[in-house]
Parts: sequence; C-alpha cells; structure tokens
Amino acid sequence: MKRRHRHMKKLIHISFVFVVLFATKVQAQIDTLSLQREARALLREGNKLYNKEKFNEASIAYRKALGKDSKYDKASYNYGNALYQGKKYKEAVSEYELATKTAKNKAEKAEAYHNIGNAMMEQKQYQQAVDAYKNALRNNPNDDETRYNLAVAQKEAKKQQDQQKKDDKNKDKNKDQKDQKKDQKKDQNKDKNKDQKDKDKKEGDDKDKKDQDKNKDQKDQNKDPKNQKDKKDKQQQKPQPGKMTPEQMKQLLESLNNEEKKTQKKMNVKKSKGRKIKQEKDW
Repeated sequence: MKRRHRHMKKLIHISFVFVVLFATKVQAQIDTLSLQREARALLREGNKLYNKEKFNEASIAYRKALGKDSKYDKASYNYGNALYQGKKYKEAVSEYELATKTAKNKAEKAEAYHNIGNAMMEQKQYQQAVDAYKNALRNNPNDDETRYNLAVAQKEAKKQQDQQKKDDKNKDKNKDQKDQKKDQKKDQNKDKNKDQKDKDKKEGDDKDKKDQDKNKDQKDQNKDPKNQKDKKDKQQQKPQPGKMTPEQMKQLLESLNNEEKKTQKKMNVKKSKGRKIKQEKDW
C-alpha cells in the first residue's frame, strides 16, 4: 500500500514537470509568433515608406523589424536597399551580407550578392565588386544583368590596378630622386665642410709660420751686435725720470742765451730813447 502511494506521487511529479515544460514551450512559440507578426507589420510599414522614397524612415522601420526578428531575411535585404538609396553604401553592404546568410534559396542569395556588387561599385572598390558579382552568378548563372555588371567591374578593376602600378612606379621614382638629391646635398655639405676645414688648417698653418718667422727675426735682431748697440743707445737716450738728457740741456742753454740777448737788446733801446741831445743855437 505504501509503495503504491509513493509510485503515484512520482507519476504526479513527472506529469507536473512535463506540463510546465510544455506550457513553457508553447508560450515561447506564442511569443515567437507574436514577434514575427510584429516584424512583418514593421516590414510592410517600411515598404510603404520606401515606395514613397522616404528612405530614412523606411530604414528605421526595417531596423525595428530586425529587432523583433534578427533572422528576418526580407527585413535585412530591404534594410540594405534603403541604406543604399540613402547612399550609405558601407552600411548597406553589411545588411546584404546578413541577407546572404539568412536567404532561403539561391535566387535570394544571388540578389543579395548582386546588390553587394553594386554598393562596392559606388565606393570604387572594383575588385570587391567583381568578387560579389561572381558569387551572384554562382547562385544564378542566368542573370544577364549581373553578367554585364561583372564585365564593367572587371574593366574598372584593371584600370584601377594599372593606375595603382603607375602611381607606385612614380612614387618609387620620386623617392629615388629625393634620395639622390639628399645624397647630393649630403656630399656637397661634406665637401663644403672639408674645404672649410682645409681653409682653417691653412690659415692656422700660415699664422703659425708668420709667428715663427717673427720670432726668428726677433731672435736674429737680438743676436746682431749692431742692433744690440742701437738698442743700448736708445735706452741711454731715453730720458730717465727726474733727469735731463745732454740734448735737452743744450737746448735749454741755447734758449736761455737767446732770452738774455733779447732782454739786453730791449734795455739798450730804452736807454737810447731816454738820453737828451744838446743842440747849439744857431743865432
């Protein structure tokens, strides 16, 4: 009796768990369906705005739809188209790439790749456009429009590559010319510095030679007896402090004699004027 009671309790517990899980799953499905319905409603709203060429408002509606259902491939594709029309090519490519992953068939995937190619062409990324168009043709080989766009993209990619090679060549040429000028300038500065050093060295050598010659001449003069005598005479003639040279004494005596003669002459003149002369009367 007790065992049966325990068995019943176990069955009731299992049944309760099963019911809870089932209810949870059902509720999740209901929630998912609800979100999908909301996403579809937002998609329709976005399509209406897109047809009215209100691309920014359409982008907002598509983005909200993806917020409800992130795997909604139509919302991703249409969102990419709205961004493309708004000239937001880089953002459009991201949405088209998402659409290629969520596409339900090859036709939808080919359309997404085709539009990636168009967005790359607008950005002048021609090689990436070539790759995108090739992927589109792999999924839909009969798409003539994609085939035509591929030919245009290949032509532009080749022109771009040729121009890039030319630019690189010119860049290398300019770099070589710049390096050559730099080396020439470096050599010129080196030669200039060398010439200046040689000039400074020569001037220094000339100065040293002049100093040596001057010292040599001075020594020779000092050794010459005549020069020694002249030097001695000059030293003797040079007046000493408080003393007069014989020449100066002679000049002084002559000056005194001249002064004395002048004074005597003046005195004689005065005496002549003061003397009275007797005259005899003629009567």
